[in-house]
Amino acid sequence: MPKGNVKTTRIELIRTRARIRVAGKGLNLLKTKRSSLVLAFFELARQIRLMRGNMRSAVVRATESSKLAELQAGRIVLERIAAEQSHISAGVEAKNVMGVRIPSVGVERKAALSEAYELISVPTAIEDAKRSYLNLFNMLIEVAEKENSLRRLLYEIEKLNRRANAIENVTIPSLMDKAAYIKGRLDDLERDQIVSIKFIKGKMGGS
Repeated sequence: MPKGNVKTTRIELIRTRARIRVAGKGLNLLKTKRSSLVLAFFELARQIRLMRGNMRSAVVRATESSKLAELQAGRIVLERIAAEQSHISAGVEAKNVMGVRIPSVGVERKAALSEAYELISVPTAIEDAKRSYLNLFNMLIEVAEKENSLRRLLYEIEKLNRRANAIENVTIPSLMDKAAYIKGRLDDLERDQIVSIKFIKGKMGGS
């Protein structure tokens, strides 16, 4: 900040010091929020690692169950029943987590056959395969949601880092430099006034 543009008044010094306090409080709030988001980020990353391990096992189970269903019922029956299964669609909404809007995936299932009819007409092996793939589908949806949330949290953490660094390394030092400059100028003026008063008193005393 060019020193020539700075008002060297006590009011300006008070305002500048108030801005330093406000900036300090804002910095503390940003750091607190950043710490909370970092903790949430690592917890979410841990959950994703566990779910990915479980998902690998789910893929194996689903593949084996579909092979068994095909052996027992035949491919034609398997394909016919697959065509009669529920239609599943997913939609994305936003939810608020610590002030951060992250995606929330909702799944809607529209059954083509009644559950009671399926239990009677569908072979057990095919029903087992269906449950295995439905479980895998739900896991995929949940992992996708958490990974999107993870990316959103990372974006917010980086944004908070930039804001905190700007306040800590630019805004506050600049304000402190301004306050020190004003204080120095006011001190100089006060000393000049004291010298002037002494000089005038000396002149008056000597006259």
